[in-house]
Amino acid sequence: MSSVNSVDAALDFAGRAPEITRRRTLTWQDPVPAAAAGAQRSGLDYIRSIAAGEVPPAPIAVLLRMGPSEVEPGRVVFTGEPGEEHYNPIGTVHGGYAATLLDSAIGCAVHTTLEPGVGYSTQSLEAKFVRPISRETGTVRCEAEVVYSGRRQATARASLTDAATGKLLAHGTGTCMIIR
Repeated sequence: MSSVNSVDAALDFAGRAPEITRRRTLTWQDPVPAAAAGAQRSGLDYIRSIAAGEVPPAPIAVLLRMGPSEVEPGRVVFTGEPGEEHYNPIGTVHGGYAATLLDSAIGCAVHTTLEPGVGYSTQSLEAKFVRPISRETGTVRCEAEVVYSGRRQATARASLTDAATGKLLAHGTGTCMIIR
């Protein structure tokens, strides 16, 4: 049995079933120059500049329609707009969407505590999914706060909620390796 490339399969179905076909055009910037410029700033200043639209968003943020909306030392809030393009085969938003929001908010909360030239990488992420997410959910809000920040690692926790109702959708914890 051979596997089919999902992009090719979607294009094939577009020709055969145009009435159910959707399209989305993505525009993003090369992330390398922004990351290099960010390394010259404190993590707090860098994440604030992304939230303010002074620095281009990461391509993953464009793809998943998410980004930081509130930024304080050790605390970041991301908002996102899940859509049907994030659906899994069973008709709900893939758990990876929620996990990516949790991971992004946790990582950026940690980043706000770092001085210029210091980076981080996710060491671990534990996510708990509480409710399904669909295109009808609308805007989601992911708030993360640093629990511990040391020289070599930092931990944070996050909760993902329905922005309109405040209902918990997912929550998690993460550990970031500090890269000096």
